[in-house]
Amino acid sequence: LFGGISDKCKSKMGRRKPFILFGTIAAVILMLLLPLVDNSYFENPSLGKEIFFVAILGALLVAMGTYRSPAVALMPDLTPKPLRSQGNAIINLMGAIGGVLYLGISTVLYNSKRVAGLEHVNYFLLFAIVAGIMLAGMLIVMITVNEVKISKEVKEIEAQHPEWDLTVDDGSGNAKLPADVKKSLIFVLISVALWFIAYNALETWFTTFASVKWNMALGDANLFLTIATVGAIVCYIPSGALAGKIGRKKTILIGVALMTVCFIAAFIFTLSFSGEFQMAEKVFFYVLLALIGAGWGFINVNSLPMVIEMCKGSDVGKFTGYYYTFSMAAQIVTPILCGALLRYISYNVFFPYAFIFMGLAFVTMLFVKHGDSKNIEVKKGLEAFEDMD
Repeated sequence: LFGGISDKCKSKMGRRKPFILFGTIAAVILMLLLPLVDNSYFENPSLGKEIFFVAILGALLVAMGTYRSPAVALMPDLTPKPLRSQGNAIINLMGAIGGVLYLGISTVLYNSKRVAGLEHVNYFLLFAIVAGIMLAGMLIVMITVNEVKISKEVKEIEAQHPEWDLTVDDGSGNAKLPADVKKSLIFVLISVALWFIAYNALETWFTTFASVKWNMALGDANLFLTIATVGAIVCYIPSGALAGKIGRKKTILIGVALMTVCFIAAFIFTLSFSGEFQMAEKVFFYVLLALIGAGWGFINVNSLPMVIEMCKGSDVGKFTGYYYTFSMAAQIVTPILCGALLRYISYNVFFPYAFIFMGLAFVTMLFVKHGDSKNIEVKKGLEAFEDMD
């Protein structure tokens, strides 16, 4: 919804920046209310405060929804089509850095020594620090990014390369996707949903699976997931560069195939191993999770650019919204579906669940014929200044 609305925005500061500005401010205000209501509820519990807390949380999610798609759409607005995988690699890298930054802050402020023996923990300081980081990020964008100027420059570059545009104009002024491009869009969105269903199962249920099957402590299981995250982070930038050489589709297929093979290997290991992990088993699984993370990096960096490659610049926000609709819907479905299978069938279905959906994603990606990156000559060093005014 808000991605599409931002496409039509005519603000002097640009199409996306008003949503980033006002959406972030609203989110910060609502976010800071949560720990205050939590503290008040601890002192004097009431149903009204519970309802108020849920209402604030709902409003907060809406506020964040107003700027998520517009903020991500800002990258393709300001980046020529062939370079969007590299741009999205930086987006993913910065998101990972943000997650690590939060974990570090929360660990320092609320470690076991600090909260031991407390009947109630006041989280306002953590929320306030995160709010400050959000405001700082928003101000950096508002001050340093000239959306209107850069967007105009990108449109001029893309006007010189009509072969990059996959849409057609029927003469009415309304750009439409050709049937074959629309088919590719549908299949890539289905693929997005399928690989998020597979990977989110790992994120959601691995710690429970490891506890039940291998009697593994939560901290040890979380370390495996951290290894996967590190594997993805390490591959974000290289995967964008690789896509620039061999194409986004091939890079994604490599990532999907790698993850499928690793999930199958994990399943075979699960069937053949019982007991507690020794060093050899830990090293094997560290490598396996690192490879899964690497495959995820190859996929995640290039999937959004493939989606927005198929639209005109006037629809980037809407198509970004399509991507997040399918990816987030998958992350709603998979905790419920995978959890039900684990509970009512067997924990042995955990890795088959992941590799079946990842394998299906490989199949659906084979039907995607559009949205790949085109070769573009990038000037470096002194050459980059030749065409500057």
